[in-house]
Amino acid sequence: MGSAASRVPVAWRLPILLAGGLALIAGLYAGLLLLAVPMPAPAGSLERVHGPVMVFGFAGTLIGLERAVALGARWALLGPACSGAGAVVLIVNGPGPIGYGLLMLAATILLVVYRSLWQRQPGVALLAQAAGAFAWYASTLLLLAGFTVAETVPWLAVFVIATIAGERLELAHVGPRAANAPQLLLAALLVLVTGAAATTVSPAAGGHLFGFGLLAVTGWLAVFDVARRTVHATGLPRYIAIGLLAGYAWLALAGLLWAGGGTVLDGPRYDAVLHAVFLGFTMSMIFVHAPVILPAVLRRPLPYHRLLYVPLAVLHVSLLVRIGAGDGLSAEPVWRWAGVVNVAAVVGFAGCAAGLSLTRSRAGRRPAAALS
Repeated sequence: MGSAASRVPVAWRLPILLAGGLALIAGLYAGLLLLAVPMPAPAGSLERVHGPVMVFGFAGTLIGLERAVALGARWALLGPACSGAGAVVLIVNGPGPIGYGLLMLAATILLVVYRSLWQRQPGVALLAQAAGAFAWYASTLLLLAGFTVAETVPWLAVFVIATIAGERLELAHVGPRAANAPQLLLAALLVLVTGAAATTVSPAAGGHLFGFGLLAVTGWLAVFDVARRTVHATGLPRYIAIGLLAGYAWLALAGLLWAGGGTVLDGPRYDAVLHAVFLGFTMSMIFVHAPVILPAVLRRPLPYHRLLYVPLAVLHVSLLVRIGAGDGLSAEPVWRWAGVVNVAAVVGFAGCAAGLSLTRSRAGRRPAAALS
């Protein structure tokens, strides 16, 4: 990706990354408000856009930026720029057509990016990621049509799940004994997307189908992902594998809750499935892929260090307490404070990543200074 990435100036990427960072901060703040933590509440109904800001404004901007760099085309930066701008509009004004419209435009540009990448090198992995971009587009279309965020959660989930599954397929190194792995992934994603579509027209039946699709994708990841082998390695490969496998466990839990209970729009089970997917799975994927993705996007090192295990462990343990005791036993104080620790884990990871990156950057400059 080096030669392609060089055609997208780093200076152009920084404002986009800052918008994604703002979306993360605002999304975490909204999460604390939803946990009923006593804090000043902004006037723009921040809690009502918590999901789109976190999923599209933060994760979507990161994914769009990484894909733009991989394509090596400056026009592709318009996609993450629109998602970052859309998140800012939602943060300031609350839910509305301008913010959602910008997010829809970002999804459309991402689909065009995938089409350009397909012309370069077609494959099932890219098709899976394009299915994720389509889910992003579908969810914003529904939001513009007046659906609530809770009603569009299956589509939000498809966006992150299909995107990550496609990226994992690229790394699967499928051998002769697993030659049908790409076809099996497509079949699982077909069930997942069909289930998401079904929840829009028939929430009761669609929720069960969506859950079975989620279990099918999780099963594929558990069987074919290289994490099953790299978990026995050391250093960064082991760290990545542990985070991946823990994320897959949360995805399996969400699949079981959806398959068994169907669609739910509020209450403890809604909180459980929502955060199993978007904290336990998605945020874990971001934690463990950051040492690989951020250097490629920013051209700044993010070295692996055992310290990165701390926020990862805090994230998963606090989420286990939140879902197991807070949601499962309806223990509201436990749910609230476990949620606060969830937020602290994300902030802690960002702090660790920034500290490690700055430390490595300074260390890298010392020999050059000494030689001069």
